[in-house]
Amino acid sequence: MSLLDVQRDMRAWLAREEDAAVGRLGGDDVAPGLRIHQNNFRAQLAACLEESFGRTRDWIGGDAFHQAVVAHVARVQPSSWTLDAYPRDFPATLALLYPADPEVAELAWIDLALADAFVAPDAAALTVADLGAVDWDRVVLGFSPSLDLADLTTNAPAIWSALAEGVEPPAVAQLPEVGAILAWRDGEAPRFRAIDQLERQAVLWARAGVPFAGLCAALAEALGEDTGVVRAGAMLGQWLSDGLIVGAD
Repeated sequence: MSLLDVQRDMRAWLAREEDAAVGRLGGDDVAPGLRIHQNNFRAQLAACLEESFGRTRDWIGGDAFHQAVVAHVARVQPSSWTLDAYPRDFPATLALLYPADPEVAELAWIDLALADAFVAPDAAALTVADLGAVDWDRVVLGFSPSLDLADLTTNAPAIWSALAEGVEPPAVAQLPEVGAILAWRDGEAPRFRAIDQLERQAVLWARAGVPFAGLCAALAEALGEDTGVVRAGAMLGQWLSDGLIVGAD
């Protein structure tokens, strides 16, 4: 039996409790030790999730969170060399477990996005003064590598903030229409901000390489020329204030 075969059987046992793998690894003689390894393996995965989703745990409670962790460990196996990547699928598991409570998965997304933003690559943010010589007919804005965004259907940002501050969170509220949320790191501080779908689309266009003039034109078409240009300028000002813009080429 090769080392690769042993590794495959060990993985089959840890992930799926395959009895056939136990037999190939030594049967009853090794079964107690394999159970110890399996318990340690699952405990490490559970601890990883516990450390990554503090506000989500605060919201649904310790017992419910533990059950969600158990379900996730059974549903999703590690696919990376580092445990740092394992939490990334947990919001999707929560969306499956709590289809009638979308704020749960959205809270988990915030927990995860802020943690990812904290360890994202550094990039110096531009200021208004840095844009003095920019050709606004051609310039393409570059966003912070820490930036992430997702759709938003509830007041999860307000709930998360209250939980983080240790105050009574508001009741769950559905947004009048689907919005979005940004998460990024400003200096050393991870941050998030709820936005509307129009700003979400503008960010996506800009990240795809659409020049700022193209963003202005698209917003003018959607909102009317005067309103669109004003909105584009307001977005740019907010992005600079947030420390989101790191390039203007």
